[in-house]
Amino acid sequence: MSLRLAVLASGRGSNFAALLQACAAGHIHGSVVGVFSDKPQSGAMALAAEAGVHAWAMKPNTFETRDAFDAAMFDAIDAVQPDLIVCAGYMRIIGAAAIARFPNRMINIHPSLLPRHPGLHTHQRALEAGDAEHGASVHVVIPELDAGPVLAQVRVPVHDGDTAETLAARVLAREHPLLLASVAAVAGGALRLDADAIRWQGAPLREPLRLGDDDRLHAAP
Repeated sequence: MSLRLAVLASGRGSNFAALLQACAAGHIHGSVVGVFSDKPQSGAMALAAEAGVHAWAMKPNTFETRDAFDAAMFDAIDAVQPDLIVCAGYMRIIGAAAIARFPNRMINIHPSLLPRHPGLHTHQRALEAGDAEHGASVHVVIPELDAGPVLAQVRVPVHDGDTAETLAARVLAREHPLLLASVAAVAGGALRLDADAIRWQGAPLREPLRLGDDDRLHAAP
């Protein structure tokens, strides 16, 4: 069965574009059935229009409450019947009621080695903490910020003289392959987000998978 993907994005849409390309090339056995945003003028919306992908975007400040915005957006998401929701550069915190509608069906890519540095400004915080390694994580979305089970990670070195900008660029270059490999693993059945456990190749996942230099996921050593 082809995996139906709904993508949430607030910015340029680079992860969304990477997902589209991977599906078109057959690297992910699935298709993007909708992209959803809190930024009607975002790059992701422009990409969706160009690609002919169903798109929904509304400004949150046109709704009375945060929950009202979430309800409207997730009604629209529900209408496209996704198998997996991918938060790819979506910059709003999603409320617990919306998350509860799609248990174990929503993932997020975060630019740090969770549980280190949840939230914003992760690259600067990694430098200030003196981290030798930094990276990105794909995790299941739960109501607590960046605290859901971590599915997979990619690690990059922190170099002497790094700035937040140079470190961010090094991480970003590996974020796309990490997200694509993670979604492909879900689409192919190797990675399962079951209600009782996350499973990798049939066995409960004890530690986050790691993205290798071959851009494939491997069990942690």
